[in-house]
Amino acid sequence: MSAGPESSEPSAESALGASTPHALRRVLVARHVLALCFGAMIGWSWVVLAGSWVLEAGLAGATLALLVGGLGIVVIGLTYAELAAAIPLVGGEHAYSLRALGPTASFVCTWAIVFGYLAVVAFEAVALPTAVEYLIPGFSVGPLWTIAGWQVEATWVLVGVLGAVAMTWINVRGVQVAAEVQTWVVRLLVVSGAVLLVGALLRPGASGPAPQFEVWSASGWGGVVSVLVMVPFMFVGFDVLPQAAEEVNLPPRRIGTLLVASVLLAVLWYVCIGLAVGTSLDRAALEVSSSSGLPTVDAAGAAWAGIAGGGWAVVLLVVAGIAGVLTSWNAFLVGGSRAVFALAESGQLPAWFARLDERTGTPVNAVVFLGAFSALAPLFGRPALLWLVNAGGFGIVVAYAMVAISFLVLRWREPALERPFRAPTGSFVGWLALALSLGIMLLYLPGISPAALAWPAEWALVLGWTLLGVVLYLVQARGASPAVRAPDAGAPR
Repeated sequence: MSAGPESSEPSAESALGASTPHALRRVLVARHVLALCFGAMIGWSWVVLAGSWVLEAGLAGATLALLVGGLGIVVIGLTYAELAAAIPLVGGEHAYSLRALGPTASFVCTWAIVFGYLAVVAFEAVALPTAVEYLIPGFSVGPLWTIAGWQVEATWVLVGVLGAVAMTWINVRGVQVAAEVQTWVVRLLVVSGAVLLVGALLRPGASGPAPQFEVWSASGWGGVVSVLVMVPFMFVGFDVLPQAAEEVNLPPRRIGTLLVASVLLAVLWYVCIGLAVGTSLDRAALEVSSSSGLPTVDAAGAAWAGIAGGGWAVVLLVVAGIAGVLTSWNAFLVGGSRAVFALAESGQLPAWFARLDERTGTPVNAVVFLGAFSALAPLFGRPALLWLVNAGGFGIVVAYAMVAISFLVLRWREPALERPFRAPTGSFVGWLALALSLGIMLLYLPGISPAALAWPAEWALVLGWTLLGVVLYLVQARGASPAVRAPDAGAPR
């Protein structure tokens, strides 16, 4: 996952000559940056959703939707890339919106992204035992209680809680440890994906011809739109890099370049997975697998059926699914804790969240806060957590829109701001990113799309989180005047 010789460029520390005031450590290099961003986007969804892509839109329709949706995310990523290079400060969205829009808008933006990140770490704590259950059928025993019609089992909860403790411990040890773990697990992911793709292309030893897949679904453009609706939520995660910008030991321009590169890699990944699943399973098999199993795993088994029955490929892809859970979980712990730290450092959350570990320079209390939240998540069962993930996605899109607005405001108000990475076509990219963000936001509204938030559970979560933010802002941040730090405080030019 390296983007080139990392020793050939001047480090941020050497150019600054001193640490930043809050002593975050600049230890992340190019391979860490790519692994964090790419691993955050490639979580668990590629294992469970790929079958529904092909069923909804057909192979060509799904590929078209993934390409169009992915390129839309690239546009949004370009605004992040320019701002991350120009203002490489901890908290990403918080720093941009504070500089462009002021403290109130900055709190709204960052509070929204924290909501989304909390939802993701909660989801991963549920996804882990789900993957283990597929690998070890019948491991869930010890009924505890029922939530939304779903039986919560003791062993299922235990796996999720132990996973949360382990991921929190890794992050408490420091961002460099978390990034190295991320890099190795992403490598496993890439190898597993390559095995699936090669098997789908060659089908060595498989009996009979490849299944006849549908190029277009009978639902036509409606199916393409159904897949398109899913796309933004699969690409959430590239924005964890700006959160940790002050821990990146690279020139700012490379931060922007690597951010965009990670999104393009994720687009390629999802397209390849969709093609592999669609060419390995026919419609009947996809319908069964998508409703009761893991279609990507079943596709690997079918593609490599001629070698040891394909069982080894099934195990490898389940392990890869678990790896995807861990990479996403790890990355969002990194990003979410830095967003919370940035709010606290600016006086908009209690100072307790801004405490740094003296040895590692890690915002340890912010990490523990997110980790504790993920440890509680399995207690609420799988259906309840789906509500949280859907509601959290709305928060992330709100942040995307506010970043696009910040991009446009800074282009207009501070044209002389040094921008080591400049988004092409100038402000047009910002307007397009804003339009895309608002368009995605509309998909959450009732009566507009199948992805609309459900009433009352999901809207209650959004409104409850909003109310909590209002109370915290009035109590904690009303008297605070967050200083807008200079962009050159974070990295060399």
